[in-house]
Order: sequence, then C-alpha cells, then structure tokens
Amino acid sequence: MRQSPLRPSPLLWSRLARLALAAAFSLALASPNIALAADYTDIWWTPTEAGWGMNVVQSENFLFVTFFIYGVDHKPTWYSAELSLDSNGAYSGPLYSTAGTYYALPWNVGDVTSAQQVGAASFRPSTSNAYQATMTYVVNGVGTIVKSVERQTLTSITIGGLYTGGMSASQTGCSNASSNGSYTGTYGLQVTPTNAGAVTLSLTYPTYACQITGALAQHGGQYTISGASYACTQNGSTVFSASADLSEVKATAQGIEGRWISAVGGGCIESAQFSAVLN
Repeated sequence: MRQSPLRPSPLLWSRLARLALAAAFSLALASPNIALAADYTDIWWTPTEAGWGMNVVQSENFLFVTFFIYGVDHKPTWYSAELSLDSNGAYSGPLYSTAGTYYALPWNVGDVTSAQQVGAASFRPSTSNAYQATMTYVVNGVGTIVKSVERQTLTSITIGGLYTGGMSASQTGCSNASSNGSYTGTYGLQVTPTNAGAVTLSLTYPTYACQITGALAQHGGQYTISGASYACTQNGSTVFSASADLSEVKATAQGIEGRWISAVGGGCIESAQFSAVLN
C-alpha cells in the first residue's frame, strides 16, 4: 500500500520529470516483461457457507490446495490438489486423498498410504477481481461441485509506518505520445492510518511531495483502496491531482507492496507495481 500511484503523472512527468526528476526517475522505456501474476495465497471460502474452505499456497504458476470439507457422514474429510496454470487462465490438476497415523499416536510410517487420485479440481480466478474465484472439483465421480469463493479475512493487518521504496510503471493512451512508456522511480513513504479505516500515504520525491488518502478494504491478507484522492505539490504549488485505485496491497516480511492504476490526465492511464521496506 505504500502509495505508489504517486509517481509522476503524465502531466507531472512532462512538466517536471524531464528536468530535475531525471535524477530521481530513470526513464527507461524498459521491457514491459514484468511479472504480473496475482498472488492467490490465502484462505478461501464462501461467506454464506461458513465451516468449510480451502487453503491456497502459490508457487509461481502452481497452486497447492488443501480442502477442509465434509463427507457423506458429515465428518471432516481431507483432500489436497496440485494445480498448474493452463492456457485458459485457470489452475487445474488432480485431486488427492491420503491417510496416515491417528494424530494422538506417534507417527508410524507404515500407516501412511501413497496419495490416491480421487478426482480433479480447477481454481479459476476472476478476470476482474483478484479477491474472487470459482472452484470446481469432482470426487470419486460424484457430481461436479462448483463454488464461488473469496478470500477470508482473519484479522486486520498493520501497514502503517515509514518506508523507502521503488516502483516500475508504464503510461499508455496518452494524447502526447512522448508521455507513453515505462519508467522506474524511488521515494520515501509514510503510511498513516486515520479514522474509519482510512489511510494516508505521504510520498517524498527529490523535488516534490505527494499525498494519497482513501478507505482501506481488506480481502484476506490483502487490501484495496478504491477511488483514492491524491495530489502532488512542488514548492508549495499543486502540480496535479487525480484519483487512483490501489490493489493487492499487503504487508511483507520487510515492508509493503502492491499495485495501482490511475487516469492521470492527458488521456494517460498509469499502471504500476511497487514495493517498499521499513526504515
């Protein structure tokens, strides 16, 4: 969440960035081959069906999923799935059942059975919402279960603090073609919770300062800030103001990271990924 939308907007870029900003931002029309895969690691459930769910752990284009569901006898049942990203944008693969030693006894390797494939599963993320997905699975040929799932929030996660960060971004669709392209930048960031779930992101660049304010919405281990207001000033004068949507904002072991998208003026759409470490 650290506020990265505040990099130079197309307007700000054209006015300031070609001067002193060059020292702070390397305008590197660099390759757009940036890893854009969302991280789906979280607990997933259906809020109206509390009591069951799935743990999803992602490793690049692979998901390991464990289900806590119930059998025909209404007793807890354990399944796991190994899903790989397919050409249709879903993660698909086999569903397994395993057995082992009763938990109250010392572990006995002889009790363990090799994983038995009992079906198949597919986790299809929403194309418009990184916090929702459709899980489809079949067990022992019994029907096809289709669930609309979302990330489950456990506790609030603190993201306030002082950070130092960097981002890579690109602008597209600009009326002035010279404003299109990719760039990188660094900044100092202060994240200050306010009230009613609001947060203020104060960014300090070498020649100007920006501030973003919006309401946090939590989705499992991540936050969004939709319709945040932000403005940048230089020498006490406003150089631009706009709104931005931040997503996939989360605390990391070292700090914070996330994405943003913003219509920054002049027809430009700015999209970026950012990260910062605690000072």
